[in-house]
Amino acid sequence: MQDADRAEAWTAVEDYLTVTLVGEDQAQVSARESADREGLPAIEVSAPQGKLLMLLAKLTGARKVLEIGTLGGYSTIWLARGVSDGGEVVSCEYEPHHAEVARRNLEAAGVADKVSIRVGAALETLPSLAAGNDGPFDLVFIDADKENNRNYVEWALRLTRPGSLIVVDNVVRSGQVLAEGGDGSTVDRDIRGTRDALALLGSDERLDATAIQTVGGKGWDGFALALVK
Repeated sequence: MQDADRAEAWTAVEDYLTVTLVGEDQAQVSARESADREGLPAIEVSAPQGKLLMLLAKLTGARKVLEIGTLGGYSTIWLARGVSDGGEVVSCEYEPHHAEVARRNLEAAGVADKVSIRVGAALETLPSLAAGNDGPFDLVFIDADKENNRNYVEWALRLTRPGSLIVVDNVVRSGQVLAEGGDGSTVDRDIRGTRDALALLGSDERLDATAIQTVGGKGWDGFALALVK
């Protein structure tokens, strides 16, 4: 099978699974469409992965969820629908325009009352969350600038408790996670950040982790999942 045919098949299967199992509703479709109209990059999670985030929140009985990287609020909607009654999603977003688009999408989806968007660099917001005793969080979803993935995982460890889950998106990156320079350093800062995060997930005794490769409309990628012990 040629690469183009393989990608077309991946997308077709994803579409079938989305219709058959996921049940993406009009508010979620509209969130993706509005983000596109507003010029946001089309890097939100797929519908099946969004549904997985919702199910993880439900399975853990999550009342407090931390999301690092709001974008247009698509994944935020899934997470907000997964938190238990009285629960909250705190979502960190660097770009003010992205945050405004997300707020409108969350309002349209009927979950704005469950979400607090903190605008600014996450590495400045996360210490304030710790200082303000906003945690511990039951689930942390990391999907922001990949260069800082290790830093985000380290903060997630400070802001969680035993039994919490940490999910890190985009850890395969079409296989580029294997790329290294001749001196053993990675060529790309995002790849280096991803590798450093995976190394931490795999070596820190406080965590029990795995990673899953995925294929679909967004190509070949994957996510890591870690349990705080």
